[in-house]
Amino acid sequence: MKTMEDLENQIEMLFDRAVDYTKTSIELTKLKAIDKSADLLASLISKAIIGVVFFFLLLFASLGLALWLGDSLGKPYLGFLIVAAFYGIIALFVRLVVNKWIKNLICGYIIKNALN
Repeated sequence: MKTMEDLENQIEMLFDRAVDYTKTSIELTKLKAIDKSADLLASLISKAIIGVVFFFLLLFASLGLALWLGDSLGKPYLGFLIVAAFYGIIALFVRLVVNKWIKNLICGYIIKNALN
């Protein structure tokens, strides 16, 4: 037969194991959250760097096109006006047609990375 002292020892040991399990589970959850955050941040930084490089490519290509158009038309400011009008039309199209699609795409990407 088990004595009261043995029973108390078993309950105490069970309680200690439950406490250890809880601490380990909390630590694991923290580490998983850190891993997800780091992965998401690294992905966003990588995309931002690519975006900056693409921005400079587009900037210099636009300047070259504007200067070439201005030279072809005989008035330098006309080239810049034409390129600006082109970007204005693209911005209007994006705002009216593609805006919601882009939002859904970005939100889906962030949620997918956060849940993986």
